Amino acid sequence: MKIVNTGSLGNIGKPLTKLLVAKGHHVTVISSKPERKSEIEELGAIPAIGTIQDVEFLAETFTEADAVYLMEAWEGIGSLFDQDIKFLDEFKKIANNYVQAVQKSGVTKIIHLSSIGAHSDKGTGSLQVHHHVENILRTLPDNVSIKFMRPVGFFSNIYRWLPMIKSQGAIIQSYGGDQKEPWVSPYDIASTIASEMGKPFDGKTVQYVASDEVSPNEIAQALSKAVGNRDLHWKVIPAEELLNQMRSAGINEWIANGMVAMQQAQGNGSLYEDFYLNKPKLGETKLSDFAKEFAEIYHNQNI
Repeated sequence: MKIVNTGSLGNIGKPLTKLLVAKGHHVTVISSKPERKSEIEELGAIPAIGTIQDVEFLAETFTEADAVYLMEAWEGIGSLFDQDIKFLDEFKKIANNYVQAVQKSGVTKIIHLSSIGAHSDKGTGSLQVHHHVENILRTLPDNVSIKFMRPVGFFSNIYRWLPMIKSQGAIIQSYGGDQKEPWVSPYDIASTIASEMGKPFDGKTVQYVASDEVSPNEIAQALSKAVGNRDLHWKVIPAEELLNQMRSAGINEWIANGMVAMQQAQGNGSLYEDFYLNKPKLGETKLSDFAKEFAEIYHNQNI
């Protein structure tokens, strides 16, 4: 198959490209960074340098493709510390760009990276952007099949807490405890998407992706053991205190409020209601695997 990957060489895009190339597919990788051209070629893929904000570029790149992998990245929109960015509006713009490009190119098979929380526009915090994107993509004609992939929280997002862990010896959030929740490895997401590329496409479907089910306290315990810090723990603070900390750090106000609302939904379990109604088979990567990877970076990175 001829497949276009809009995910560049990110946490999912790179392993996905490797898997698709290994399966014998002809893969074109979109990246906004010209310096990634050689790295993409080294993976056996074709670089397409441009931006997903450019409809004509997308349409041209999608033309003659058998399938496309669509995604939106927060970092691709802008800094989470930029108070002027309206992230919901920007996500909607990208979704509309995809709709136009798909229609102009004639591609009829799509796998879209959505997210846990996309089932609703209420009570999910900043994750509501994925609900709106899915609805925009659903306006595509019936002959366009879409597999909406909804991964849960990424293990790799825990790396964002590295400075906090090193400076304060704790993971500090507004929820915690012993209630298990699903987590996923980007490798398992890539594996699932690569597998789905070779299966029939029929209508517009939803599939959740998860690797393991662990509680906040279990995460802290696993990381504590892996890095050799017996005092590392998961600390719960009031939501208002977390919000004030993010505001003081200069995080975009909409993002800050959205993070607090999302954590409330994690804490009371409402974020995962639809997930557990449609629970997938768990992937291969477990917390213990991630903890080993985390420990290597923890000891090798100076923060």
